[in-house]
Amino acid sequence: MMKRERVQRFLNRCPACPNQTARNDKATKECKNMKPILAAVMALAPIMAITPLMAKDKEPAQRLDAAAAVFTEVMSAPDRGIPQEMLEHAHCIVIVPDLKTGAFIIGGKYGKGVLSCRNKVGPGWSAPGTVRIEGGSVGFQIGGSSTDLIMLVMNERGADKLLSSKFTLGAEGSVAAGPVGRTATAQTDVQMHADILSWSRSQGLFAGLALEGATLRQDLDDNATLYGKKLENRDIVTKRRRVPPEAAKLINQLNKYSAREEKSGSGQ
Repeated sequence: MMKRERVQRFLNRCPACPNQTARNDKATKECKNMKPILAAVMALAPIMAITPLMAKDKEPAQRLDAAAAVFTEVMSAPDRGIPQEMLEHAHCIVIVPDLKTGAFIIGGKYGKGVLSCRNKVGPGWSAPGTVRIEGGSVGFQIGGSSTDLIMLVMNERGADKLLSSKFTLGAEGSVAAGPVGRTATAQTDVQMHADILSWSRSQGLFAGLALEGATLRQDLDDNATLYGKKLENRDIVTKRRRVPPEAAKLINQLNKYSAREEKSGSGQ
């Protein structure tokens, strides 16, 4: 705003402007040449200010598309995906495409993603909420690149923690690297009793990933972009909010691979 005012003052003082004292011819000519340029800058200033905001508004939709692609590709991978029975028993899912991981974040990570839980009544998955993940350590070093992250919440206790405003993995709910393959026959006792199982995909490698100490927070700003107001994730999931058009692809894929109705009393 201050720059715009300074430009306007310059235009007002310009010797080419009406009712101003004439200066030397050179200064007058330079001023005449500058006026159209400065006027164009003033006209473009509001557009330039709005453009970053418009791009930011598109981010949640782009993230939903990326999450749908990650889930579809992982589930389509022959013998190297998430065991189908794990997905069948999951209460909720979290997908974080392009999780930033590496030493440049002091050995931790940061990323944004989406979550969905099974509908309490009827088959299918809920409208998605949005999350941020930050901090913690990883089970192996990926070296400053990025990875796609999928988490399955395996019981009611974990789902309740997930839908809180802030949730620390490992401290408030047990988390373990998930088994890989079409069946879960080789899962360990730790995996069988964990609240959350997690997997990552990086540079073509899909594997279980430990996420001890990472924090999940709901992202009210991204929820506002999708739903028009700052809804909490618990509200979105439990009150059967309408699935926004941007999320249709993801929810359709979740329903395609596992649309069973949640059975009461299935939590640990």
